[in-house]
Amino acid sequence: MARLFEQIDSQPSEIGEITLRRRRIPALGDRDIYEVKLGEEFLMSSMFVDAEVALSDLGLNETEGDNLSVVVGGLGLGYTAVAALKHQRVAELLIVEYLEPVIRWHQQEYVPLGKDINADPRSRYIHGSFFDLANAEPESGGFDPEAPGKQFDAILLDIDHSPRALLNASNASFYTTENISRMARQLKPRGTFAMWSNEAEDNVFMDVLREVFTDVECHLVNFFNPFQNRESFNTVYVARKPG
Repeated sequence: MARLFEQIDSQPSEIGEITLRRRRIPALGDRDIYEVKLGEEFLMSSMFVDAEVALSDLGLNETEGDNLSVVVGGLGLGYTAVAALKHQRVAELLIVEYLEPVIRWHQQEYVPLGKDINADPRSRYIHGSFFDLANAEPESGGFDPEAPGKQFDAILLDIDHSPRALLNASNASFYTTENISRMARQLKPRGTFAMWSNEAEDNVFMDVLREVFTDVECHLVNFFNPFQNRESFNTVYVARKPG
């Protein structure tokens, strides 16, 4: 019989102790549930991944062309990355992750989707701060360390809980017209920016996006929460660079 709870790994990181756990809840069926905690805060759970998958699907369905170069900001448990790899038009996927232990969990296949990412030659892990790389000067930096100044067809972001609920207070400066504009320099004309949020549509952030992008939408993603026995939701922002 599988154990009901196991702590797989716990490591110090740049922003605190990060822990990977696996549990089973018999009432919810014969399945492993993977969880990540930062200190005492829950970051993610494989119980609720509908919006992480929708982030890729909504963003890439709005992205034009073939042989797409895509950036995923935030590796998490790998659901956004694997959903992106299911799109046959994706030719290259860069997965930017600030926390090195999270990358190692996937490389060593401590989490189930690590195997899918590692087996796909289109994917590449980038250890670094998404926010620093987003603001880099194109001539000398950017998301791809092998190709400074490179532009991408889509950038998919899932790091903070929302534009207001931040993992790190220093991330706040990203959600401004100035820094969103800096990031958009790494998108091709008519490229797509999409972002996950745990909260309802943020009107202030929508205004920021409209300053930089066109065709700005905020999609509601509903899912059933068995702990609360009711529907819950996340949101996914999708916007297009002019061109």
